[in-house]
Amino acid sequence: MAAYTIANLPYGVITTKDHSCKRCAVAFEDFAIDIAQLHQDGFFKNIPDLSSDIFAAGNWNAFASLPPDVRRAFRTRLRSGIETGDVRRAFLPFSEVKNHLPMRTENFSDFYCSLEHHKNCSEIFNLPIKPSWYVIPSVYNGRTSSLVVSGTDFHRPYGVYAGFGKYEGATLAPESHMDFEVEMGVWLSKPVPRNQRLNIDGAKDHIFGLTLLNDWSARQIQGYEMAPLGPFHSKGTATTVSSWIVPIEALEASSCATKTKQEPAPPPHLTWPEDNTATFDIDITLQLLRDGKSYMICETNLNELHWTPFQQITHLASAGESVLVGDVFGTGTISSPRRNGNGEKTGIGCLMERSLPSARLSSLPSDLIDTFLKDGDEILMQAWARDKHTGEVILGFGDCRGKVLPAIDP
Repeated sequence: MAAYTIANLPYGVITTKDHSCKRCAVAFEDFAIDIAQLHQDGFFKNIPDLSSDIFAAGNWNAFASLPPDVRRAFRTRLRSGIETGDVRRAFLPFSEVKNHLPMRTENFSDFYCSLEHHKNCSEIFNLPIKPSWYVIPSVYNGRTSSLVVSGTDFHRPYGVYAGFGKYEGATLAPESHMDFEVEMGVWLSKPVPRNQRLNIDGAKDHIFGLTLLNDWSARQIQGYEMAPLGPFHSKGTATTVSSWIVPIEALEASSCATKTKQEPAPPPHLTWPEDNTATFDIDITLQLLRDGKSYMICETNLNELHWTPFQQITHLASAGESVLVGDVFGTGTISSPRRNGNGEKTGIGCLMERSLPSARLSSLPSDLIDTFLKDGDEILMQAWARDKHTGEVILGFGDCRGKVLPAIDP
């Protein structure tokens, strides 16, 4: 089925060759619907809360901050126009548009919330899992400058490191162990003012929608710089997000319970009131494209994450810091313990975990664990949401892709 169904209608930002100004668009089937043009033509005149320039500002921030009933009225009107054909004049084939980041973002945070991922990383570095990991979602502040839209290729970064895990003879060199991380991006629609906290019962009201997110990771640089303050250059090269934000309204039909049991139980302020709506049933895949061949590296699901997006956003706003419209956070690597018919782990969300003998996958290139990503390698992530009642696929997230280019000498 098409990713961008009428039940989806995700939000993006586009330009075209004959109109270089960034403006808001909605994806439907194989087209971008120019929402700025429709609004200028008076198509949404029956929704008075939409200001004259709301879709021409080059991001969805102003629209995201509107009350949910206004956003629903917009979606109802647009859906009606698609069904009657009244909006066809604003259809632009995907081949004629260029995508840009969908929101203006001031804060990006990245979580570390998969138990399978944490267990594997702890085994690699011979470190215990700290008790606090089970009490609060683990997270660090990232760099908004790393955010790029799908299709943006990047050059292999330079950084300071020695041999993996060694500290002698460190030098500035191109990263030799370039990696990916399978994540989802959660985009925020409602601010939390400074000195206020977010009640988890209202967490959903603060989420605008979700995208795929690949948090590219330079593992040698990371291993050298990580202690004691965490990642810096190793996570700053690129963080790729898919082009279209799937709105929270469209995801309601895929709400479900988590596949993991939180033991010990989370503290009261992080306890979601309804187990059967704690997260979303979203299948995620990641493929390596190399030398004209495709290799499936990961198959996982958002509902296999230990800490859910609702708990994550509540934690972000639990200590009195402000949360702003357009902010985005990564869910953290979504690794799962699922296995194929041969007993091999198929839910592993990064190559660093695949370096464990227990996480090897026989279908992958034989040198992949030794070389990690080579120059010219392209990573393609895709995801599909399923109906909570029937299990049928109801919408897709499109592509989240990027290619590793050779390092540029400083």
